Amino acid sequence: MNTIKKFLLINALLICIPFSDAKAAYNLPYIGETIEYTARHEDTFVHLARDYNLGFTEMRAANPYVDPWLPGEKTTLILPTRHILPNAPREGIVINVADMRLYAYINGDNEPYSTPIGVGREGLNTPIGTTTVVRKKDGPTWRPTARMISEKPELKPAYPPGPDNPMGTHAIYLGWPTYALHGTNRPFGIGRRVSSGCIRLYPEAIKEVFKRIPVGTKVTVVNQPVKMAWIGDELFIEAHPTLEQSVAMEEMGEVPEEKLTNDEMNQLIKIAGNHQDRLRWPAIRTALKERSGYPVSIARKPSVEVNDSGKIEEHTNATKLTTQKAQELYAGYDEKSDVWRENEKTPAKQIVVEETVKITSQKAIKVEANKSLNTLHVDEKNVTTIAENSDHNQDDANSYSLNQ
Repeated sequence: MNTIKKFLLINALLICIPFSDAKAAYNLPYIGETIEYTARHEDTFVHLARDYNLGFTEMRAANPYVDPWLPGEKTTLILPTRHILPNAPREGIVINVADMRLYAYINGDNEPYSTPIGVGREGLNTPIGTTTVVRKKDGPTWRPTARMISEKPELKPAYPPGPDNPMGTHAIYLGWPTYALHGTNRPFGIGRRVSSGCIRLYPEAIKEVFKRIPVGTKVTVVNQPVKMAWIGDELFIEAHPTLEQSVAMEEMGEVPEEKLTNDEMNQLIKIAGNHQDRLRWPAIRTALKERSGYPVSIARKPSVEVNDSGKIEEHTNATKLTTQKAQELYAGYDEKSDVWRENEKTPAKQIVVEETVKITSQKAIKVEANKSLNTLHVDEKNVTTIAENSDHNQDDANSYSLNQ
């Protein structure tokens, strides 16, 4: 066999390798850039979320003191389009139910495709663990479960493909019985806890994932409300509402304070490494209290030092933090921490400025967290429906939940 034939054979074999067996070589710990946006008169969080590939709760968390239905012309908004990647294998599909996002490692060495999702509401949680894609269906039929019919007797036994089908146009069925990734006929439910456990995507997003994800693809589902990563010389923390806090964040724009768990604190100590003494505890506390959903700087590596012999000095801690000591530092050193913390003036939102990209209302362009995503469109009818019912009535939200 000559050289040319060998070359063609090798390339043919490489092309035939299933996607699910390949791991992405993307080596950055994050995707996208945070955007500072000047609102227009007609903007709502529902419109902006879909235009910028975000979910409703993401917008609410990043802008807690802004009316989501009438932000107001020239109001400055944070669009949380930078995301630290979950701590999970970078292969197949990774879903983080806490930040309500899907990450698909389908772009080779480029950043993964990412899109917001809707997840299971309280009592009907989306499962955590690892499974695979077992089949796909273009034009699925939705059959309500016995539980759904008992709750809503008016439901029909089956809903064929069409505008009344809450599964949307495409479904990707998982190895867990009755669970799937699918579209929706009510896109304003994306980025919220409204389903019966299934994972919902925007109509345009499910088409993209359906097209590019083969049967057999590995699917990893994690619950990581707090993510951390070094980006350059800075350590960032990205804190989202926990699943229990997400409804409060959606309705009120704020949540009761919840401390780092011991596992999260151990992760912080580990990732800080030799720079534990550089951790800014007031910034950490503020990020955990606000849970704004975008990365906030909490430490910076010191400048490089060169000794008398011309060698670079390596920075090391005099002591290493234990979990207990770190929790004490987080709490404010002693029992007087409540008084001390009231005097802190380091809001997390002041730290993100250098990471933002400014977009004015006069520039009608789409800035996407993932460059492979096409320009998104807004369903004006759905937007009007939810805007007129802006009290976020949970019963209304549950009326279109499903678990296929």
